[in-house]
Amino acid sequence: MNIAEQLEELQVKALRDKELRASLLETRRAADPIGAFCEKARSMGYEIYPMELIVAGEEFYASYRRSTNGGGENSPKLKGEDDFYEMFFSVLEAAP
Repeated sequence: MNIAEQLEELQVKALRDKELRASLLETRRAADPIGAFCEKARSMGYEIYPMELIVAGEEFYASYRRSTNGGGENSPKLKGEDDFYEMFFSVLEAAP
């Protein structure tokens, strides 16, 4: 599984399990939130590392930009669409 697939699977689990969701949200309070999140994910069997997490979002967004409107500079900039980490947590934070 790539990073996006792993995050999606982990997110689905966290939305079903309030304790898991709370423990993942708690990583946001760590001195190194991304590192703490990745460590928690790896303890659950997801091979997610900080740099790979950051690069995955950037690569996805770059690919998206190349696929629209010829990939020129006038391609739309979507706020936050290149940050898988923040998108992951925005869904968890919005969950009831």
